[in-house]
Amino acid sequence: MCGIAGWADLARPSTGMRDRVQRMNDAMASRGPDGDGIWSGPHAVLGHRRLAVLDPAHGQQPFVFTDDSDEPVVALTYSGEVYNHRELRDELERRGHKFRTGTDTEVVLHAYLEWGVDSVSRLNGMYAFAIWDHLRGRLVLVRDRLGVKPLHYTRRGAGLLFASEPKGLFASGLVRPSVSTDGLRDFLASVHTPGQSLFQGVHEVRPGTVVILDAIGVREQRYWQLEARPHHEGVGATVTHVADLLQDITERHIQADVPLGALLSGGLDSSALVALGQRAAHRGGRPLRTFSVDFTGNAGHFAGTSLRSTPDAPFVRDVATRCGVEHHDIVLDSAELTDPRHRRAVVTAKDAPALGDMDTSLYLLFRAVRERTTVVLSGESADEVFGGYPWFHDPDRVHADDHPWRYFTGHSGTYQALLRDDVTTGLGIAAHREAHYRQALGEVPRLAGETDDRMRRMMYLHLTSWLPHLLDRKDRLSMAVGLEVRVPFCDHRLVEYAFNTPWAHHTFDGREKSLLRAAVAPLLPASVIGRTKAPYPVTHDPAYHRAITDQARDLLATPSAPVWTLLEPERLRDRLDRPGTDHATRSGIDFALNLDLWLRTTQPQ
Repeated sequence: MCGIAGWADLARPSTGMRDRVQRMNDAMASRGPDGDGIWSGPHAVLGHRRLAVLDPAHGQQPFVFTDDSDEPVVALTYSGEVYNHRELRDELERRGHKFRTGTDTEVVLHAYLEWGVDSVSRLNGMYAFAIWDHLRGRLVLVRDRLGVKPLHYTRRGAGLLFASEPKGLFASGLVRPSVSTDGLRDFLASVHTPGQSLFQGVHEVRPGTVVILDAIGVREQRYWQLEARPHHEGVGATVTHVADLLQDITERHIQADVPLGALLSGGLDSSALVALGQRAAHRGGRPLRTFSVDFTGNAGHFAGTSLRSTPDAPFVRDVATRCGVEHHDIVLDSAELTDPRHRRAVVTAKDAPALGDMDTSLYLLFRAVRERTTVVLSGESADEVFGGYPWFHDPDRVHADDHPWRYFTGHSGTYQALLRDDVTTGLGIAAHREAHYRQALGEVPRLAGETDDRMRRMMYLHLTSWLPHLLDRKDRLSMAVGLEVRVPFCDHRLVEYAFNTPWAHHTFDGREKSLLRAAVAPLLPASVIGRTKAPYPVTHDPAYHRAITDQARDLLATPSAPVWTLLEPERLRDRLDRPGTDHATRSGIDFALNLDLWLRTTQPQ
């Protein structure tokens, strides 16, 4: 998994770069607790933090390939996992390449030596890496197709600084953590503009994109994007195809030389991966550990809603019993969830405001899981791939001329209601969201003669503008504790196939995620197959609301708090004085607390 950093500039020698890259490396130590390394060339310095997953005894980075005179040819700093590395290794060995480790990192380096930049189209996995090509005099930055692994960069004179996280760039001392107006608009509008970050001058490498720095300058090169293709298979053949893909994907994702586990909520997505993963792991003679999260007080205070009618625990038990896994319940209490130290850890991990107890509990879950294992599977992105969200099945939302998830997210309503009027007017959030939506619609691929593309638009918007939030959240909070989380449903082969499957196939049984349900039905208990979609759980303990209310009153008693440059204090006070503990009220309070904490480390412009 790991973290990467570096600085390259063809117009200046690397003298003085090494110390700054070392500081960048150190700022991301949690991403790689198993080691770090620095490599210096004439015009570039590469840094690496290692989380050892494959061949732990070897594979220290950066990797360097030298010629017969021991001069560097190519240097690589790499983060992630390439799941088809064994097939690529076999092909490269047939072409004469020699390997000295069992890592996928070395395979990526030799693939570049053999095929150049075109090698990235051969990779299947989640990855972000940087290659300094000494012979061609260029830096190559690469990010995986769906953007599972993060990679940020900024211009510095004629060169580039890059890092897995913005905090790595800030640690160089050459980049200020100043909030970008457009980045803030994205955050408050609950959209994602590819290539843009929350910070001024800090860019993301776009998913499926290569960024090249050479004598010509800096340029982007797309190597993958969603395409519209005809689908000729009937429902039965489609279900079989999905089942076969999932089996192959899961078998690739359980490759690791360290303890392996899976997150289990008792929902269809995670349960499917547990069943498939346990079957594959059992054949390999390895145990699969599973982990679920719950909260003290939920048994007595749980209240069903339109989005979540049942708690997770009974379904978790059914899956664990059926699959015979080694299961662990991680139970969190309100004191942990509201501890300011944990809130600060989450904001620091994300380089962004946190989303209340959903983020804090996920961080604490990952921290507890890391004590027992190094790698876990997660069902993230199944809803985007198979159309699982309720609004995919709500005609009003399907036909609405707006982002389909808007009514669900606090960003687009609850949070904005707390903003000062001058901030709302100045940011122009509604106009920004509209412009983003129109631009995204213009990018949706379509088949010739396609007359009704509403569901294709829904799928595209979720995969390109909604999913990035979730993947970034998962990566940041897991890597903050040195845990690798793999997301099998992001395999690009599955994404491409599902994106081009007719919506009638996706709902052939009259329910959400029909294809996934049918593909894994023989492996799961009937209770899970019949369960409706349920979102990530939250605490129902009244102690949580009382604690954040007290913290918010302390914030209101601090007129100099940076959050008041954006929020109206009386609007927050009104929330605190409302009776009850509904989700909107709690989300607003959490938002104010997290926004203030984040702003204390940034400088809005």
